Amino acid sequence: MDAPEIAIPHARPRTDYDAVIVGAGVIGLAVAWRAAQRGVRVALVDPEPGSGASHAAAGMLAPVTEAHYGEEQLLRLNLASARRYPEFVAELEEVSGTSAGFSAGGTLAVAFDSGDRAVLADLAEFHQRLGLASEPLTGRECRAHEPLLAPDVQSGLLVSGDHQIDNRMLIAALLTAIGRAHVQLHRERVAELLIEHDAAAGVRLADGRILHAQRVVLAAGCRSTSIPGLPSGVLPPIRPVKGQILRLSVPASAAPFLSHAVRGVVRGRQVYLVPREHGELVIGATVEEQGFDTQVTAGGVYELLRAAHGLVPDVGELPLTEVRAGLRPGSPDNAPILGATDLPGLIAATGHFRNGVLLTPITADAIAECLVTGQLPEEAAAFVPQRFGKELGRFAKKAAFA
Repeated sequence: MDAPEIAIPHARPRTDYDAVIVGAGVIGLAVAWRAAQRGVRVALVDPEPGSGASHAAAGMLAPVTEAHYGEEQLLRLNLASARRYPEFVAELEEVSGTSAGFSAGGTLAVAFDSGDRAVLADLAEFHQRLGLASEPLTGRECRAHEPLLAPDVQSGLLVSGDHQIDNRMLIAALLTAIGRAHVQLHRERVAELLIEHDAAAGVRLADGRILHAQRVVLAAGCRSTSIPGLPSGVLPPIRPVKGQILRLSVPASAAPFLSHAVRGVVRGRQVYLVPREHGELVIGATVEEQGFDTQVTAGGVYELLRAAHGLVPDVGELPLTEVRAGLRPGSPDNAPILGATDLPGLIAATGHFRNGVLLTPITADAIAECLVTGQLPEEAAAFVPQRFGKELGRFAKKAAFA
């Protein structure tokens, strides 16, 4: 008699890499590209690459006009990343063969009334104290630079070194670049972070496949700390911060609409208008602590359009082509979390809040260096997860009782 057949459970397929990167926004894409350039065998995992906050962003590269009191350390990182952008873009465009949409047109920050003018004057003084380049302008001088500005604009600051990039063109160029660098892109959801021998060892995908790796990089934006299997307390919570943003079309008959990115304070509300060379105007963005809500609201759209119309009345004549809400990843101190965590094999590249696009070059270089040498460059050393110290333990306790 033949021996009975024994059913053997189907083994889940496993693939080995040097690094698995979870999340394919601009940060994850750029880290994958830079790491692959340095010989790292990289897998990138995201069900919809480039579709989150990176897709919704305005692409402002504005470390000076976005400088805030008490964030001087973050400002230095932002400035260092901004300095890298021209070379980063030139290399990316050469590799990808496509434009990344970089524009060096500068930024004009303007004030609408006397209260807003005082805010702008304080910002100018802050810039001067830190040695940042900005040129104070009268309202008339502002309109000489941008004729469509409202007569009520009272003053301004011209920051020639604050630029912009078309974030969607940047994503497309990075997707091409990682393909040519032989990065393996898995368009699938991560079902679990794998831990073996008390160290991160890869991920299991929703379709059952296992991607085994010596290092795992969490670059999943506001969902970085929601990955199943991530131990409590390894990272502080990354919260979603909602931002509603509008896109308008500029007809050829109205071009050029604006020559600079325009940032304004209108009755205490901040707004920016970012012109694209291909005939688009981006208006943004609200800052809302609403959890994972991505609904566009009438109130949010109204406030943005009202503020933009106050600065540039002709905005009211442009076709509205897109309204969208994205979720920025905010850390407890609103600064990025970079480098090795206390879980061996797990590296963070998240928490960039409003500066994800701006910090893309320096984050990519820093995490690639960390993957290759195990060390974070000095310029990024202040942003390690361990900076929160005992707070991580309290974060873990809060999570346990949530």
